[in-house]
Amino acid sequence: MISIPSFAKINLGLTIGPKRPDGFHELRTVYQTVAIHDVVRVQLEPGSGIEIRCDDAQVPLDSSNTCYKIAERVLEAAARLKPAATKVIIEIEKRLPVQGGLGAASSNAVATMLALERALRIALTPAGELRIAGDVGSDLPLFLLGGTVLGVGRGEEVYPLPDLPRLHIVLVTASVGVSTPQAFARWDELVARNAGLTPPGAAGTINEFSGRVFTWLSKSFSQALPASGVPARGGNRAETPLLDLVRAGIENDFERVVFPEYPDLREVKELLLREGAHYASLSGSGSTLYGLFASETEALRAADRISAAGHNALPTRTLTRAEYWEALARGGE
Repeated sequence: MISIPSFAKINLGLTIGPKRPDGFHELRTVYQTVAIHDVVRVQLEPGSGIEIRCDDAQVPLDSSNTCYKIAERVLEAAARLKPAATKVIIEIEKRLPVQGGLGAASSNAVATMLALERALRIALTPAGELRIAGDVGSDLPLFLLGGTVLGVGRGEEVYPLPDLPRLHIVLVTASVGVSTPQAFARWDELVARNAGLTPPGAAGTINEFSGRVFTWLSKSFSQALPASGVPARGGNRAETPLLDLVRAGIENDFERVVFPEYPDLREVKELLLREGAHYASLSGSGSTLYGLFASETEALRAADRISAAGHNALPTRTLTRAEYWEALARGGE
C-alpha cells in the first residue's frame, strides 16, 4: 500500500474574468499550499476495476469521484507503458472539509496519481501528469507544483512563484457547503445586472490583478530581507508580505456573491480580522475562510478563541515547494 499526504490550498486573491467560449471563466489567482492534509492510500490487487473507500458520507464512492477519474487515466497510460490486469483500491482518510474551497478533492486526485505511479512502478512525464490533471479539473495542476503558484486560464495553467516566507494561518470552516458552479452562476447574474456599467471581472480587472500580485511579491521580497540577505535580529519576515498583501488590495471576487447568500461567512471574516489576522479571505468559492497571522503564537491563540466561540477553527501554516515535495516523498502519516 502506498500512502501519500494530500495537502490543502488557499487562494491569495481570486479575480473572475469574462466567460470563455468553452463555458469556463477566465481566472487569475495565487494558490498557496498549506500543511493541513488528508491522507490517500493506494493498493493494487489482481483483477480489474477501481474501488473508492472513505468513511465520510459526503465523498462519492463511484466514478464521479476525482480520484476515480484520475486513476482511470493513469491506468490507460500505464497500459501502454506496462500492461497488467490490476484492480486499484483507493482509500481516502478525510481531515479536510468537503466543498470547503481548500481543493481537497483535487489534491486527493493528484495524490492518487502519484501513489498509483509508485505502485505501478511507472513514471509519467511531467507534461503527461499536467495534461491528465488539467483534464480532470481546473485546480488539480497546482498540486503538481506546490508552494506558491500563479493560476491563470480557468485556473489550470500554473506557474511557480517564489516561495513566500512562512505564514501562520487559521482556517475556519462553516457548516454550509458552497457549490462552485452555483457561485459562478451567481457571478454571471451579478455581471448581467451590471450590464452597461464596468462589469466586475472585466479584462482590465484581470490584468490589474496580475499587476497587483507581482507588485505585492516584488515588494515583499525586496523588503522582507535587508541588503545583506540576513534577517535583522528579532525581525519578523512575515510582517512585510502580510502588510503588502493588504496594501495591494488583492481580494477574492467570490466574496461579492457568496457573502450576500451566506452572511455567516462574512461574519467569520470579520471575526478573523478582530482576532488579529493581518489579512482574511474566503478560499476559492468557500465555505472555508482563512486568516493570515504574523506568528504561530498569534495564530494558535486566535484559533483557540474562535473555537471557544463555537466555530471549527484549525491552525496551520504555509508550505514551501521544497517542504511540499519532501512530505510527498516521505508518504502519509
